[in-house]
Amino acid sequence: MKSDNAHPNQPLPMEIVHWLSGEIQSGRLATGDQLPSERQLCEQFSVSRAVVREALSQLKFEELITTQQGKGAFVAKRGERHAFRLKAVSLGEGDALLHILEFLITIEVGATRLAALRHTPEDLKKIRQALVGMEYAMVNDQLGDEEDYAFHQAIVAATHNPHFKSLNEYLDHSVRRLIREARSNTAEIYNELIQDVQDEHQAIFQAIQARDPVLAGEAAERHLRNAAKRMNMYLQA
Repeated sequence: MKSDNAHPNQPLPMEIVHWLSGEIQSGRLATGDQLPSERQLCEQFSVSRAVVREALSQLKFEELITTQQGKGAFVAKRGERHAFRLKAVSLGEGDALLHILEFLITIEVGATRLAALRHTPEDLKKIRQALVGMEYAMVNDQLGDEEDYAFHQAIVAATHNPHFKSLNEYLDHSVRRLIREARSNTAEIYNELIQDVQDEHQAIFQAIQARDPVLAGEAAERHLRNAAKRMNMYLQA
């Protein structure tokens, strides 16, 4: 049976993240306390072990918990935790979702501009490979989520700024996951728009290749604002 504190509109891993975060922040789970086992969480939330592990991975990434081989997961010391943390948001939370998307746009546009200025031939090769991978996925009637992630990850890597890389990993857990979830829930609608998405990715690549930071930033912003509009369509559907 699920916890009374779970949010029913949240995807399953985030229900667990929200509940455990609340237990930690309230002090009901104190520093050093052991978390319920994977089996106990599976039973409490009526989910698979894969869902529980995804939730624990998110909490570990945010450094709210630590894990010990063969012993389980424990509440991390406060000094070991991230100073910055986004509030967990579900697809149904309109204004909160909009605010997070605005944040993502600001970060990604800046990263894309830097990538246009700093990319190496190897960086450009990886961005192109991800672009081709998305094209292949599209031809084979697949969503291409992994290829999409690889594309944006390659752009961030091309900034050669470790802080952008770390923040991108964090945002992928907390923001891009929502975009992928919305697409997966409405795959039929997304398949009708996939060529538009690919054209936007192509425009970003071409601007980076041309080492034009202004054009690259504009292409990235256009893509993400369109992604936000598409996500709104998915939610309405």
